[in-house]
Amino acid sequence: MAREELMQVLGKSSEELLSQTVKDQSTVLMDPDPPFLKTYEALFDSQPEPSDTNQAKEVEECELPLIDLGRLNRESKAEQCKRDIMVAASEWGFFQVVNHGVSSGLLDRLRELQVNVFRAPFVKKASEKLLDLSPENYRWGSPRPTSLSQLSWSEAYHVPLTPANGLTKTSTRHIMEEFSTAMSWLAHILAGILAEGVGHDGTYIPENCRCNTSYLRLNRYPPCPVKNRVFGLVPHTDSSFLTIVRQDQVGGLQLMKDGRWITVKPSLDALIVNIGDLFQAWSNGVYKSVEHRVLSNPHQERFSVAYFLCPSHDTVIQSHAEPAIYRNFSFGEYRQRVQEDVKETGRKIGLARFLVQST
Repeated sequence: MAREELMQVLGKSSEELLSQTVKDQSTVLMDPDPPFLKTYEALFDSQPEPSDTNQAKEVEECELPLIDLGRLNRESKAEQCKRDIMVAASEWGFFQVVNHGVSSGLLDRLRELQVNVFRAPFVKKASEKLLDLSPENYRWGSPRPTSLSQLSWSEAYHVPLTPANGLTKTSTRHIMEEFSTAMSWLAHILAGILAEGVGHDGTYIPENCRCNTSYLRLNRYPPCPVKNRVFGLVPHTDSSFLTIVRQDQVGGLQLMKDGRWITVKPSLDALIVNIGDLFQAWSNGVYKSVEHRVLSNPHQERFSVAYFLCPSHDTVIQSHAEPAIYRNFSFGEYRQRVQEDVKETGRKIGLARFLVQST
């Protein structure tokens, strides 16, 4: 059959097919979403049934302990406020704070920046510097998932906090530095209170966790067409002392409490604080680094930004309580072990590797 006859049978002219091909290619080039389905096609083909993510299961929604930090400025309320922070950190591992001192204007500017960069085409995010954000700091999906339950349907910029000179007030870097400065100030206030609660003088964390050892993570969770089969972010704990998160109203954050998953009700007025692995080890298990995850959403994209309070890689994490639950380890050793476990098993094992009896 001649080419023209074939085109007539198919009902499209060569010009129409060419136009459609160009249009399809243009759509791909402009698509902001990473190529999850294509990249992980083998995983989806090997697991055609819903995976073990349990996302379809009904989960109770709750409000985290809410702490008004304005009470710290009132002599009659300050001690109770500190006790509330300590109790939340030990019983929940998560809490939310209001009157935290981070301006809504700054939060809004960062959100606008985040939306602009993430809605750029994926091919640009993966290959070009956008709004002072380098493609070397861009991450998406999961490095070596062996099942759908290990795949995260998300993208992120991991932003090291190294000071830069000559910034204008409207520049991307200036907004991120202003935000990280506010978050650092808040994180150190909270860390000082928690250190006091386990008998430390509060100098260890400020001496070891500085601006240039901590980092920001800008997150976007694209709409996920494979409902209930993959997570937005797989279950994990944070390898930090503290993490402070600002999330939007879409929701999806869940945490493990008393052996079951519960959904965190979003609140734009509050920042979410969670204890990281280093604080759990340093406090000898008094404060809890709790497993948490983000559910994927089939219809809406979700944005969040997280500040991670971390020490330098050579900082030694040591519990001064006896008997110690965890052996001494450096932050660099911990990070390396986590990376090796993810590479070998597809998931983080974390503090279980550093129990005293496992040495």
